[in-house]
Amino acid sequence: MKGFVIGATGSGTGKTTVSLGIQAWMKAKGMGVAPFKVGPDFIDPGLHTKVSGAVSYNLDSWMLPKAYNRSLFIEKSAGSDVAVVEGVMGLFDGYDALSEKG
Repeated sequence: MKGFVIGATGSGTGKTTVSLGIQAWMKAKGMGVAPFKVGPDFIDPGLHTKVSGAVSYNLDSWMLPKAYNRSLFIEKSAGSDVAVVEGVMGLFDGYDALSEKG
């Protein structure tokens, strides 16, 4: 299984626009897309689902255990050609300014 993350330096940088464009292009090429959104966002996954034709799932390390996120990703991306993971906010945003957690 192949996959990639769409990330940026912050919010409002076009991650959703790029993610939707890539998913639409892949679907048009006949590829099976497994879309994911990082964080507790419920608007973007709805857009992913509409564009890709596949249900989009949230991966949230703040509210869900790491093992759950991992198993969800593996299960829901199985059988697809590529997993597209849209990041949240910026790559270096988190709840702890002194570490990379969050």
